[in-house]
Amino acid sequence: MSGNEGRLLDATTLRAWCATALDALGRAREEIDSINVYPVADGDTGTNLYLTTEAAFRAVEAVFEAYQEDADAASAPALKGVARAMAHGALVGARGNSGTILAQLLRGAAQVLVEASGEAVDGVVLAAALRRAVEAAYEAVAHPVEGTVLTVASAAAGACPAAEADCRVVARAAYDAARDALERTPAQLAALGRAGVVDAGGRGFVAVLAALVAALGGEPFAGGPAARPERWQPRHPEPPRGGGSGDGDVARPGDAGGDAASGEGVARGGDVGRRGSGDVACQDTGEWDGSGPGYEVIYLLDAEDDAVARLRARLDALGESLVVVGGDGLWHVHVHVDDAGAAVEAGIEAGRPHRVRITHFASDAARPAPASGERVPRAIVAVVPGEGLAELYAEAGAATVPARPGELPGSGELVDAVRRAHAHEVVLLPNDADLHHTAAAAARDARHLGVRVAVIPTRSAVQGVAALAVHEAERRFDEDVVAMTSAAGATRYAELAVAEHRSWTSVGICQGGDVLGLIDGDVVVIGQDVAAIARTVLDRMLAAGGEMVTLVLGEECPSTLADELERHVRAHHLAVDTVVYTGGRDAALLLVGVE
Repeated sequence: MSGNEGRLLDATTLRAWCATALDALGRAREEIDSINVYPVADGDTGTNLYLTTEAAFRAVEAVFEAYQEDADAASAPALKGVARAMAHGALVGARGNSGTILAQLLRGAAQVLVEASGEAVDGVVLAAALRRAVEAAYEAVAHPVEGTVLTVASAAAGACPAAEADCRVVARAAYDAARDALERTPAQLAALGRAGVVDAGGRGFVAVLAALVAALGGEPFAGGPAARPERWQPRHPEPPRGGGSGDGDVARPGDAGGDAASGEGVARGGDVGRRGSGDVACQDTGEWDGSGPGYEVIYLLDAEDDAVARLRARLDALGESLVVVGGDGLWHVHVHVDDAGAAVEAGIEAGRPHRVRITHFASDAARPAPASGERVPRAIVAVVPGEGLAELYAEAGAATVPARPGELPGSGELVDAVRRAHAHEVVLLPNDADLHHTAAAAARDARHLGVRVAVIPTRSAVQGVAALAVHEAERRFDEDVVAMTSAAGATRYAELAVAEHRSWTSVGICQGGDVLGLIDGDVVVIGQDVAAIARTVLDRMLAAGGEMVTLVLGEECPSTLADELERHVRAHHLAVDTVVYTGGRDAALLLVGVE
């Protein structure tokens, strides 16, 4: 909370709201997942709300970090810029039906905050923002249903006093009304009444409002699991996932750091790189009862307003649970359909769909969840860019979490992967410096699952490969972690990427389309010839010595490059072995590891 004691909402308070909402949803995530019965009982509403909020939080943090680098650290960025970042982050990172609606609620509120004058707004503006949030959410949903998060949000906005200047009073009124409305949802929606639960999305929105009250210094957010009212529990809750006797300690969380600011500036690591062209992700989920459409289709869409209007009509005819949010040329589309291909084709006709995510509701329904007594002693969970690398990691016995271009997984996804690994001990390989903080947060959350998690601070997938090579499940956990950490640390890594735009680097200015050679995250060479830059990078790395070179080729890499680089290593670096892997779609142009 900033110095105005909660009477006004400014950039710092908005930042605190995002952080507190993330904390609140993190604590309530499993509870919300467990009461998720509408529109599909897929048990992921809490996780989707958490991941959407995490994306908004990351975007806000990036604004503050960039501002502190470029301006007086004692001041704060403008409220307008922070509100825009919150809305954009939520839009781009929205997950599932509930996350998409939450993103639109945040976007609607941000519209009012952006239009307001001054560095802070009072309760009158905050009330207007909450009312606009609800209007935007209803506009985005093709067929609004009462008894859902829309009902809860509408009650909250309707309870805001129009002439109250104190933001704390407005937020508290909205929160109290939302809680009351949530209690009534089982009587409004038959599916909730049969299950004996409140609406999961509405429960999540109450947590978000509780965080707003807390950020303004007006009390709520006490909201840990122990504080949950008994009436918010399902009549037949699913058995606890996890259990066991692990101590939940987080071993060596690594050198965590915040997310880097995006946009033009100094090119560090892959900030200006383009990783592959494929961006279609398919996954499965359970808890589908066979009724309704079998697929959930989500994608971002670059399109004009009139094209989106036609898209809405087409998707509405194809399926249900249609939500289209966004504006200004960027949209987030969510729909449940039986023909996933037709939903994507409709997006292609409207504009340019990207980050396409297709979930088959039925695929996991037949897979029995492992019983708590069947836990394995130890598992490896790794974040991996590229299908080929994912196969390689899986062959080595690791459970993988995909990292798609521009879309790193959130801590909720990592916690879910740890849960699915169903082990007493888990070694987590983030394989990206920007994921160290997220991985450490996931390790902390895993305590509640009774799992002991160690995070090895790998910065590249090739370091993860080196760590996997020395993994021995029979060793004591601490010894195994030390050996894997040592192997990863002894592996220098490099990457070839294609610059997306003009930017400053440590070796000069790069233009969009230039090939960048990066060693240990820093740009060391810029050019046009992929093979020449790869040779330069290899020579610089091997100048310091090495016995083994690992090459991982992305889908866009020239087919002859592997043979050319192997010949180069044999000719110029004696007694150095080379191993080549295919990274496939979503992998970097080229990854290099030297041990």
